[in-house]
Amino acid sequence: MEKSMRACAFFTVLGFACAVHAQEYPVKPIRLIVATAPGGLMDVPGRLFADYVDRALGQRVLVENRGGAGGNLGAEALAKAAADGYTLGLIQLGNVAINPFIFKDMSFDPLADLMPVAPLTSSPIVIGINSKLPAANLAEFIALTKKDPGRINHGSAGPGTFPHLASELFSSMSGAKLTQVHYKGTGPALADLIGGQIQVVFAGLGVVRAQAAAGNVRILAVAQKVRLKTAPEIPTAEEAGLAGYEAITWFGIVAPRNTPERIVAALNRQIHAMQDDPAVLKRLAEGGLDPLKESPGDFGARIRRDYERYREVVKVAGLKPE
Repeated sequence: MEKSMRACAFFTVLGFACAVHAQEYPVKPIRLIVATAPGGLMDVPGRLFADYVDRALGQRVLVENRGGAGGNLGAEALAKAAADGYTLGLIQLGNVAINPFIFKDMSFDPLADLMPVAPLTSSPIVIGINSKLPAANLAEFIALTKKDPGRINHGSAGPGTFPHLASELFSSMSGAKLTQVHYKGTGPALADLIGGQIQVVFAGLGVVRAQAAAGNVRILAVAQKVRLKTAPEIPTAEEAGLAGYEAITWFGIVAPRNTPERIVAALNRQIHAMQDDPAVLKRLAEGGLDPLKESPGDFGARIRRDYERYREVVKVAGLKPE
């Protein structure tokens, strides 16, 4: 009996100690570097993460958008930040699986200097055109690009970004003739799409949905095998006449190398809890995003797989390091 009481007291004290230890992080605001310009689809999971951590842990998350160089400016700032859990980054597939093959002399190694915490969401590309363009569907749009090669401008989020490669893959599979116009993010490209300076964007649904509802953008297809649950009226690329065309990216939280594992584990648990929150799921669905729940180890394995996969996509697209 006495032994049992001593054990109980020990685990009670241990539990209290663990609780106090857990409360040591975070004790001050967290900076979240979003590796793109404001107004893009990455803002949706970024703001959701910031709001959730604020409510769940009682600390503000200060969102800092850093676009440019295909997201390298933001990722570089994160890689050079203190590894204390108070600077985190929101990146996408292209930051770690595409940029290493198209940028010369990067000052950091995405695979070595960025520590996986957890993916937040996955997102398929949708093809959105200026609604004044005389193309009612994907087949007519492809025909229009071939009729007057070079006249149709695609606004990408930057050279070598996932939207850029999605458009290059589209062109190679369909024979469409597009002129690339590069921006520091999808948000600025969308503004010029509405203004008519460019005619098409390859982006997440959340970026173009409001403008589609307003009649400024016509969405031609979604680049995945199944229709979007929240926008079932949009045909898949295969249904629209381009079989096999798929372009799906992910967004995830990373930290500087050598961030303590206990902090990474704590953040991973909070992200998983966020991904189970009905209000968060509703917001993600409205943006055409699906939650992607993985451990830090599984997320790291995903990053390495995509690194190898997109090495070949970049090669096929004919992109050269700059």
